[in-house]
Amino acid sequence: MGVDAERECWERRSGAGVGPLQFGMSPAEVAQALLVPGPQERVGGPYAQEDFPDGVKAFHEADKLACVAVDAVAGPQVFLSGFPLAGSDPEQGQQFLLDRAAEHGNWVLYTPDDSLSLTGLGVLLRSQKVGEARLTRPPFVKEEWLDSQYFRDHLPLEGASG
Repeated sequence: MGVDAERECWERRSGAGVGPLQFGMSPAEVAQALLVPGPQERVGGPYAQEDFPDGVKAFHEADKLACVAVDAVAGPQVFLSGFPLAGSDPEQGQQFLLDRAAEHGNWVLYTPDDSLSLTGLGVLLRSQKVGEARLTRPPFVKEEWLDSQYFRDHLPLEGASG
């Protein structure tokens, strides 16, 4: 799925989810929405992580979907006002979000790793190393998670693509 023309395009729904995934879904509902029998890998704990094909990671809190992260290259593309949130230059991505925040009055939140989030939109822009480059990798979260210490410190961790 590395070529943008072949990437699935998802719509971001502020506070509700992204693409076919809606916050609050059970792990089984996430798999069904992604049209797969289940995740390729699941890591348990208080915030369970499920890795799905095509660069999608789902994070659950108490078996309810709370965060979706898409891979910079292999994941679906999600646009915000025409800007591609996955696979863009991180500096351009941060500037786009800062400009959008100024234009629309969104609150900006920086995480300890210098990722940028627009709290009212539930989007966080992290970077991912892809070969020698760094590209944007957007997690989409339910709004309450943006204030969570666990989220700011751990979710979702950087992925790597070849």
